[in-house]
Amino acid sequence: MSKIGLTTTVPVEVIFAAGDTPVDLNNIFITSSEAMQRLEEAELAGYPRNVCGWIKGLYSTALHNPDIRQIVAVTQGDCSNTHALMETWEVEGIEIIPFAFPYDRDPDMLRLQMDKLINVLGTTWEDVNLQKKRLDQVRALAWEIDRLTWEENRVSGFENHLYLVSCSDFNGNPEGFAHEMQEFIKSAGARKPLSERSRSGLGRKKREIRLGFIGVPPIFPELYDFLEEHGARVVFNEVQRQFSMPFNTDDIVEQYRLYTYPYKVFLRLEDIAREAERRQLDGIIHYTQSFCYRQIEDQIIRKKLDYPILTLEGENPTGLDARSKMRLESFLSMIED
Repeated sequence: MSKIGLTTTVPVEVIFAAGDTPVDLNNIFITSSEAMQRLEEAELAGYPRNVCGWIKGLYSTALHNPDIRQIVAVTQGDCSNTHALMETWEVEGIEIIPFAFPYDRDPDMLRLQMDKLINVLGTTWEDVNLQKKRLDQVRALAWEIDRLTWEENRVSGFENHLYLVSCSDFNGNPEGFAHEMQEFIKSAGARKPLSERSRSGLGRKKREIRLGFIGVPPIFPELYDFLEEHGARVVFNEVQRQFSMPFNTDDIVEQYRLYTYPYKVFLRLEDIAREAERRQLDGIIHYTQSFCYRQIEDQIIRKKLDYPILTLEGENPTGLDARSKMRLESFLSMIED
């Protein structure tokens, strides 16, 4: 059994079917106490300053984990900078396994990509489908945590983020991750609903503001606590929820066709609009990463979504800066008024 790194969510069923362990490099990078140091190491190695912080973090994180000698890198449907990232890893002796999500969501092309991954890792479609059944049982627990977040208001925005984003690799141990979620669901179910803990101001109680967070997961997770300190809570984490594959299908190819993140923004917008109405959102934070092409999509999102939207840009894992805090406070005040 070997560890196989990931640059983003891919069909992990194939990796588990091959007897290997997927490791989402993003999760290792962002939870490291030396995250900022990883960016500096990448720049010292030659990465330009004006390259996405996630890309630089992934580069150095992989080099700090010598037991990861293979990485599945998404060449289409994620960041175009991944192409150069792959080449810099290859120079360091890491084997790259490319995977592409077809832009038009063509099922035959997607099946072909999965077929290639299956052949490279030496497994079979039969074993992959068995793994899908196994992982769907774990995903169902993540869906329950998500429901407890928006329907029963017993889970914080950060807790929601943490469990959903971890579905990219199941922390390398699906059964262990499932047990952890079962314990969390039990404890969260006994909580007093968070929405009842309304804050006071000027002698009157104020209703909790319900927010959606769309875009890639934030490079500063402290955002969630800051919002809750100011009377708001994220009850919809768009991309993180997509990592949990919240789809009712037995067909694994269809599952990764329904997964919205790698495809056109319009597919994402359908999902966002549907969930925004269901979760009764008051506003939306669109997070964009500095130097990322997805910033261009902000203009489409603003045209298509009829909600108050704050576009928040992040660059490095140094926490929320004063300007971002002021903009968030102003946004919440605007919604409140």
